[in-house]
Amino acid sequence: MDASKSQLLLKRVVNVKAIVTPLWKEEVQQQLQAQINQIDQQLQQIDMEGQRAISAVQKQSLQPPGPQTLQQIENIQGQINQKKSELLEQKNQSLQNLQQVQFLELDQEVNQFQMEGFFHVEPGDNLISKLQVEVVLRDGIVEEVRGDI
Repeated sequence: MDASKSQLLLKRVVNVKAIVTPLWKEEVQQQLQAQINQIDQQLQQIDMEGQRAISAVQKQSLQPPGPQTLQQIENIQGQINQKKSELLEQKNQSLQNLQQVQFLELDQEVNQFQMEGFFHVEPGDNLISKLQVEVVLRDGIVEEVRGDI
């Protein structure tokens, strides 16, 4: 039997870990701070857009506003509050992550992300071993590949 016909190409998840260095901490903190700043801008924008929408409804309505107008305003305010709540939850998560990064010790390994990769398997291979692969980065450079490639 031809050996190439007994090989199979499979896909696996590869864990990518980073070794905590001063540069890594600084970059991650900057990314998190940028996310926080972006969320703050989105919160301001939602407030402004919400106020514009409410003003537009009020201008189009009778004075004093009727029950339909009050319901529209209440609906708009509810949507604004829901979106603000979601954004504040994201901001809180980013702030928690920022705090956690500050307490990480140098040379500690942390999970950074996962990616998919392909590998060949053939009769006699240990599939479990081939599925357990990690890539370790130091400041973005591959330092080690662990597992059965």
